[in-house]
Amino acid sequence: MFLSVFEMFKIGIGPSSSHTMGPMVAAARFLEHLRGLPFGVAGLRASLHGSLAFTGVGHATDRAVILGLAGFTPDAYDAARAESVLADIRATGQVAAPGLGQLRFAPQDDLIFDYGPPLPGHANGLRLMATDAQGDVIAQQTWFSIGGGFVVTEAELENPSAPTGPPVPYPFQSAAQMLQMARDSGRSIAEMKRANELTRLDPAALDAGLARIWQVMTECIDRGLEGEGTLPGGLSVRRRARTIHLALRAEQGMNLTAPHVINDWISVYAMAVNEENAAGGQVVTAPTNGAAGVVPATIRYWLDHVPGASRTRIGEFLLTASAIGGLVKHNASISGAECGCQAEVGSASAMAAAGLCAVLGGTPEQIENAAEIALEHHLGMTCDPVKGLVQVPCIERNGLGAIKAVSAASLALRGDGTHFMPLDNCIEAMRQTGADMSEKYKETALGGLAVNIPNC
Repeated sequence: MFLSVFEMFKIGIGPSSSHTMGPMVAAARFLEHLRGLPFGVAGLRASLHGSLAFTGVGHATDRAVILGLAGFTPDAYDAARAESVLADIRATGQVAAPGLGQLRFAPQDDLIFDYGPPLPGHANGLRLMATDAQGDVIAQQTWFSIGGGFVVTEAELENPSAPTGPPVPYPFQSAAQMLQMARDSGRSIAEMKRANELTRLDPAALDAGLARIWQVMTECIDRGLEGEGTLPGGLSVRRRARTIHLALRAEQGMNLTAPHVINDWISVYAMAVNEENAAGGQVVTAPTNGAAGVVPATIRYWLDHVPGASRTRIGEFLLTASAIGGLVKHNASISGAECGCQAEVGSASAMAAAGLCAVLGGTPEQIENAAEIALEHHLGMTCDPVKGLVQVPCIERNGLGAIKAVSAASLALRGDGTHFMPLDNCIEAMRQTGADMSEKYKETALGGLAVNIPNC
């Protein structure tokens, strides 16, 4: 099993990897499909199903689909141009689809939110259609956004393709295999992950890519720490990271500062990222947008507050974290619509705990223990975004996920790696819990906090 670090950490846009980035990617790929057909098309249609319908407006899924059909992609997103293109499409009822010309597409008529049963296969379903001059459907694809910006067609979901590319030297599919390979090879988790990546990239490209991931992460934190005002969407949630950060800076050096204030620093870094995400800014999926603050906050805490931390080891942190994230995705899910927030913030906390444990000198066994502790104490967490927005409880939840990651790494380092519950079993427990969880608690805004809000 090989899942690249650059698949776990993807540069994109807020507010959601599964509901914004995924649908945009699916729409852009649908255009590729249409360009390969032997006949022309005159118009486009789309329908959103399951969680994409119920929380689509709050997650900007409608915008994402429209822009994807206009050729936009998350990694090259131009916010100013996007607003201009959206206004033009809504005014003219046409979209300029790259390579296909001007096609009929009136969002108010041709983009349908289907609140019926979800499509078989996954909670995040999207149907994309092409029509002829008479309005009859002549081509159609069903896509599923499976979390973290990953998308598959209905056919790919039913019949997954065999892995492509050269074989990797350490093809672990479970934490147990990962630990055994580490013992046999004498390599760290990051070293094994790096060796796998080098079957696809040269060392310079890998290092440049890792540096770019951290650059985008830390710039997102910095923007969030300066951001002011109210987040979009109608909840009137005020951005708080800047105010908290200013207060923390003012308190630095004061003799009476309580030790627990370090938790506020960890939280504010994560909140800064997720406020940027909620505002539609550029973020890195880690492993999703809804959980994008946990890993960068943990790295920033380590760099800014832990003696001996070095930027030269950020790659080691990210490679270790992505190895854990890959195991979770392969054996369970990183999708809130599939398994609740335990699959998003829980997975992110496990990834961050593993990365931090690694750069603090942990053995592979201690790293696996750190990831298990962090994930175990997120089990059962629902995904219940108020009004379908990635704001309440998502922003603060990332802060707490980062705090748990730091605590988990610290606890693991106090032991020798021997522990009762293996990470593999914890991942399986998360999968089972997600399967048993009511649909209303899986990113539909139909239960939990989403239906228990002030009437004002």
